[in-house]
Amino acid sequence: MGIPEFLKQKILDEYGENIGRKILEGYAKNRKTTLRVNNIKSSVFEVEEKLKNKEIQYSKVAWYNEAIIIEDGIENDIKQMDMYDNGEIYLQSLSSMIPPIIVEPKEGENILDMAAAPGGKTTEMASLSNNKALITACEKNKIRAERLKYNLNKQGAEHINVMIEDARRLSDMFSFDKILLDAPCSGSGTINADDKNLEKYYTEELVQRSIKTQKDLLLKASNIIKKGGEIIYSTCSILKEENEEVVKEIMKKGNLEIAPIDLNKFNGIPLLPVEIEGTLCVCPDELYEGFFVAKLKKKG
Repeated sequence: MGIPEFLKQKILDEYGENIGRKILEGYAKNRKTTLRVNNIKSSVFEVEEKLKNKEIQYSKVAWYNEAIIIEDGIENDIKQMDMYDNGEIYLQSLSSMIPPIIVEPKEGENILDMAAAPGGKTTEMASLSNNKALITACEKNKIRAERLKYNLNKQGAEHINVMIEDARRLSDMFSFDKILLDAPCSGSGTINADDKNLEKYYTEELVQRSIKTQKDLLLKASNIIKKGGEIIYSTCSILKEENEEVVKEIMKKGNLEIAPIDLNKFNGIPLLPVEIEGTLCVCPDELYEGFFVAKLKKKG
């Protein structure tokens, strides 16, 4: 396995031998292709019919009707279908579908997506709100912002304002009902154990750089969320220093409190133990990437 020694040690130290080994084994699994039905352009019934017509075996998950697991095909099989080209579906990991569900975007709500590209969560929020939430999608990189615009257009997502801007530099004059901060992270939940270059780019420096960015973004979010508004903070990391520790530090500075996530809505998801009750951390396996989500409320 090409997993850096320092990361192995962190995982074993944080989670103990039994759970730590389970995580490391999860890295070695080949994850199945998963997709999300785009309600703006299609329906679950129509997409399932198209899969049946192509004799592609699929299964569902209990917690999200629009999520589909491809059992016997590969990503390229799906990319060759018209429904992919037409934006009727979006290829997306199951874990990354969770944060927008926790946002619960509603018609007319003013929502900020702080790190939006390539647009999977942005378009999911549009779909969940029947295309009627007012979404500001931030992306600092021009090339990634163009990809974001392409996906928004392909998915038929409306009422979305794309800002090519580092969300850390947003004016404190902004005010949002809800904020989704899917923060840049080390990606410790999405590691592929077969990646030969892993030790070159997955470094302690990457983790520390990610933590600084996460804290800066979450602090900014706390400044521009309305009183009583909610920030959904997520990462594709399973390291507590990028998750619970970031949340704990900014809660003190940003006048935030935990709004507990209802775990009953996510039955069947393999969860890891968390230090903050009411948050959620997904264990990597053959279906799920490692992922952390916390919901924070601005105190009145």
